[in-house]
Amino acid sequence: MSNVHISTHPLVAHKLSLLRNQNTEPKKFRELVRELGGLLGYEATLNLAVRPVQTHTPLGVSNGFELEEKIGLVPILRAGLGMVEGVWDLMPSAEVWHIGIYRDEKTLKPVEYYNKLPVEPTVSVCLILDPMLATGGSAVATIDILKRWGVKKIKFVGLIGAPEGIERIQREHPDVPIYLAAVDERLNDHAYIIPGLGDAGDRQFGTA
Repeated sequence: MSNVHISTHPLVAHKLSLLRNQNTEPKKFRELVRELGGLLGYEATLNLAVRPVQTHTPLGVSNGFELEEKIGLVPILRAGLGMVEGVWDLMPSAEVWHIGIYRDEKTLKPVEYYNKLPVEPTVSVCLILDPMLATGGSAVATIDILKRWGVKKIKFVGLIGAPEGIERIQREHPDVPIYLAAVDERLNDHAYIIPGLGDAGDRQFGTA
């Protein structure tokens, strides 16, 4: 799993344990998703390209750097919305493009229902945000959309992944790195991650 990056940060481990707790209320759950989104977004952007710049300080000139690549955040609706603010706090100039995909509960296949991307790509790097990487169907479908749009650099940023979802992304899009807080045991018969944390969308929006 050379392109799978599992965070070893103590804060990530601590917050993930709170997130998993079935007694965590929606307000606290949303806060944790946002915070984890920021922490994992930080790790996923460690190798962004920069260019040198000079900055005039009150006492002289400083040689520094600025981001060279334009970043796009692509939350998969609806659960991915909770991760946006955490990453956006780090990169307020990033564009946010929404893609709506849901999993058909009978076929377990992804169904696209919302996509307002412009004709030509406006960013050079896209971070796909989705808390749960289960079957990988929604993630792969989103990567397909972004590649057709013309984006060359794509990364998946999630909280918990199942081996099945990871394997599918690696098989169909081996060039896309995956950033997660944890990899869990497996999927159950209903394609939910075990032990996971339940339905991330329902727990964020209080609709469980």
